[in-house]
Amino acid sequence: MSNMEETMMFKFGIDKNKAETVIRDVCSAMQEKGYNPINQLVGYLLSGDPAYITSYKDARSKIRGMERDELLAELVKFYLNKKET
Repeated sequence: MSNMEETMMFKFGIDKNKAETVIRDVCSAMQEKGYNPINQLVGYLLSGDPAYITSYKDARSKIRGMERDELLAELVKFYLNKKET
């Protein structure tokens, strides 16, 4: 079957950045539970151990749904964009 006969999917305007949404949701849940979200997120990103992330509001499941490198890339991108302004 050639590519011309297959249905192509065009994705436009799907949510804002998924990594940003996950990071914000997870950090919010950790703050609500009284954790320091920066420390907890760094622990998770360095170790890959999901125990650093609370299961409150499904935060652990949300963050495990993304690759750690995608989350790191979003954080670096955000930092660099802030430095440029």
